[in-house]
Amino acid sequence: MNFLAHFHLAWPDEGLVAGGLEGDYYKGPLRGDLPRAIERGVILHRAIDAYTDHHPLIAQLRKDLPQGLRRYAGILIDLSFDHYLSLHWSTFSDLPLAEFNDRVYRTLSTHESSLSDGSRDMLARMVEYDILGLYLDWETVPAAAARIGERFRRHNPLRDIERELSPARDKLEQAFLAFYPDLQCFSAGQEKLLG
Repeated sequence: MNFLAHFHLAWPDEGLVAGGLEGDYYKGPLRGDLPRAIERGVILHRAIDAYTDHHPLIAQLRKDLPQGLRRYAGILIDLSFDHYLSLHWSTFSDLPLAEFNDRVYRTLSTHESSLSDGSRDMLARMVEYDILGLYLDWETVPAAAARIGERFRRHNPLRDIERELSPARDKLEQAFLAFYPDLQCFSAGQEKLLG
């Protein structure tokens, strides 16, 4: 899952939301150096990622993607699912998407001093470019993938991914719609365990 889904699954608990961002940047075991509320969010973030990676629907989706995309399936599925969550937002939330995004930005800004440098940098970009709002547009998916691909050492295999990815859009959407309710139930259970 990418940012929007992590924030949605953590909502409305502010610590879980902040941890939903920090989960992408905090590496290694948790050692108690984060505020407990954010640490809980990192735990939830990691549980969501593990559940997603091992879910049978996601395993099948990886197999159904064109051969050339399978190596990068995790990245492409995460980005695509934020797009489809945006498109189908009213199915999963009573709060309008733009209002939700604004509230998330405010929540993250409130907890900014407790976030790592990487999280704070991403928060600044999110707010400046309204990254959460951009996922309504499919073009954000290949554009974000290309930016991620710039981090690869040898070359950027995701630079022109749109040509290969576009034919898989229907499969991605159907997989998202089948999977996300399962993920919501799992996340709700995890939140109860976290207390």
